[in-house]
Amino acid sequence: MTSPRGAASDASSPLPPWGGGPGWCLSRHHRVLFPEADHPSPQPPPRSGEGENEGIRLSSSPPRFGEGPGEGLTPPPTLTLPPKGGGNQSAVAPTTTVEEAADREWDAAVVGAGPAGAVASRELARRGRTVLLIDRATFPRPKVCGCCLNSAALGTLAAVGLGGLVEQCGAVPLGRVRLAAGGRSAELGLPGGMALSRDVFDAALVREAIAAGASFLSGTNVVRSLRERSSPNRSRSERTKFQAVRGSDTAVVSAGVLIAADGLNGQLTASEGSHPTVAPGSRIGAGAVADTAPDFYNPGAIFMAVDRGGYVGLVRLEDGRLDIAAAFDPAFARDAGKLGSAAGAIVSEAGLPTFPGLNDLRWRGTPALTRTPRRVAGERWFAVGDAAGYVEPFTGEGMAWAVASAVAVVPLAAPPWHPGLAREWEETHARLIRSRQATCRAAARVLRSPRLSRWAVRLLSVAPVLARPVVAALNRPAHAPGPVA
Repeated sequence: MTSPRGAASDASSPLPPWGGGPGWCLSRHHRVLFPEADHPSPQPPPRSGEGENEGIRLSSSPPRFGEGPGEGLTPPPTLTLPPKGGGNQSAVAPTTTVEEAADREWDAAVVGAGPAGAVASRELARRGRTVLLIDRATFPRPKVCGCCLNSAALGTLAAVGLGGLVEQCGAVPLGRVRLAAGGRSAELGLPGGMALSRDVFDAALVREAIAAGASFLSGTNVVRSLRERSSPNRSRSERTKFQAVRGSDTAVVSAGVLIAADGLNGQLTASEGSHPTVAPGSRIGAGAVADTAPDFYNPGAIFMAVDRGGYVGLVRLEDGRLDIAAAFDPAFARDAGKLGSAAGAIVSEAGLPTFPGLNDLRWRGTPALTRTPRRVAGERWFAVGDAAGYVEPFTGEGMAWAVASAVAVVPLAAPPWHPGLAREWEETHARLIRSRQATCRAAARVLRSPRLSRWAVRLLSVAPVLARPVVAALNRPAHAPGPVA
């Protein structure tokens, strides 16, 4: 399933929120990326501090696991599971206030409480570190992308003691993917996987972080990061500081390190001079959830429709709703007039059943998917998850990259800071994540060609065994540290 995520110069100056210039607004809180009768006026991008892919903006033109000591680890806490069933779970209350957060000096502050941020916070807290987890949203919050967890993601969760979390949240086991193009289809086996709505999954991970000892501050924007120096003679900062804003409450918070987990359009890495490079021709992501859909889309399978202009993935969630996630060429989406129309055209041309009401769904979108930041680490900061770069995914790889990077960064974020840690995270991230993204880059190139994708589906329909190497590569487990005894 595709997962299709000028500040003032000193603390005394006014610190405006992260904002941008003109361009299409493609927020998850907006329906479309182009004018429609029911579309609200474009808004500036939200401030940093969001979950992965949460706040996004699209302009009309593209702007070895880390090794470390295991001492100090505490056993995994008992899973604190939310009640099953979509949006019926209770809210995750913040455990601190902005004022209380400002009164402490944290070992680590994690900005963004999506899977990468929540898992990193939990693992740091298990190592006895004081951790502040911040997100601009309140939880649970809807999120349609990333509803599929492949076996690589599940393996990483199991390695840190969260192996039972997804299943106990009511996730739907996935055993196959049905790939369709040009009226033909091929059914391929999957080596395991789960479908689970992001509102349930993300809230469950935040609860796990809290249970491990992390403090949680929701509904809070991080406006910018600052630097604190112990004396004028020192050349390197002793702490990192940032301004946190929650409603009318504003305070400066201090931490030893900052972990940027603020998503595909996160601004923390940009504030450190690490502006992302968007790949030419990158597709945009979009998604919605349908309460009703044809019975053809049965649980346990990912349905993938491929045609000119993009592809659409459909999967049943734990509460019976149908998650629809897509990657579109921007021009194709604009020409279609509505995101629902674009999705319906691809599904129909591929030969899968379409259904009425696609345009009436609440569509959310992302900016250009494939992007690479200049750096993924710097002085007292690390980027994880989508904030550390993203490649157009296929069947759940984005979630696997997110949780793998979260676990891998912990041995580097937990010790006392020294400059070599930033370089080590650059090397670790390249080895662990970017090398795995190469397979998705290759798959995306095939899917971009209608002729190649139709040829591939025809071939796989008679010889599905040919897909095994690709499926195995996409689900290859990360070499995570073993569970703590």
